[in-house]
Order: sequence, then structure tokens, then C-alpha cells
Amino acid sequence: MSAKIIKLKSSDGESFEIKEEAARQSQTIFHLIDDDCTDKEIPVPNVTGKILSMVVEYLNKHHVGDANPSTDEDLKKWDAEFMQIDQSTIFDLIMAANHLNIKSLTDLTCQTVADMIKEETPKQIRQRFNIENDFTPEEEKAVLKNYQKAFE
Repeated sequence: MSAKIIKLKSSDGESFEIKEEAARQSQTIFHLIDDDCTDKEIPVPNVTGKILSMVVEYLNKHHVGDANPSTDEDLKKWDAEFMQIDQSTIFDLIMAANHLNIKSLTDLTCQTVADMIKEETPKQIRQRFNIENDFTPEEEKAVLKNYQKAFE
């Protein structure tokens, strides 16, 4: 018996195929499978073909099965290489992982962002994410004084 194939369609019209077992890592798709709603192509709104192809690649790599005997060490190395992408793509992946409810991909992408900013000052973080500082200089001084240990 061959593995069932799930067809996904991105917001920009690209189609992707993925084995059901790998697709089940997405709680959204898992529920569609359980509700027997996967005999047609599943639209994935707000996720472009570029990002959906990365999601499919991630799910295939992280699927535990006979054809994928990756060790934890292999997966960590693969994940590190997989996340060598620009900030905009990381945020698109976070949104897709959230939309498709893929906990492990959400964890990986969010940890990547956390690692990017862990050594940065609040000013550097605001610059990185184009966040306007809404504190007056006096308010900022007060916050820094009151929470000095957090900034050491």
C-alpha cells in the first residue's frame, strides 16, 4: 500500500505534494485529514509558494519514518542550516508555522529570532524591527533606573 499524498496550494497558486504522515505534523492539516477533507487540494491562504515549499521541506525532514533515519544531532545541524535565511523570510515562516499550527517549526523560528536579538540593546532591537521608541528620554531613564538589573 502506497502512502497517501496530500496536495497543498499556496496563496500565489503553487501546488505542493506531501506524504500524509509528514503533513500530520501540522495540527491544521491533521484535523483536515481526520475530518476526511483532503481528497482535494488544500488551500493555504496567506502563505506564498516560496514559504510553503520551505514548510514542506521542513515537514519532510522532520517526519519520523523508515525513509528518514535522521538522528537528533543531524536534525539540529539541518535546522541550523535551514534557518540561515533573511529576517523577512524567518517572519514569513513564523506566520506560516502559526497558521498551520506546526509547533516544532514555530519553536525553531521563534528561537532563531530570540538568538538574533539576545545580545542587542533595546535601541538595536528597535532599529532591527523598525519599532518607534514611544518613551520620552525621561521615561526611558526611569525605566532603565527601575529595571537596571534587566539591562546588565
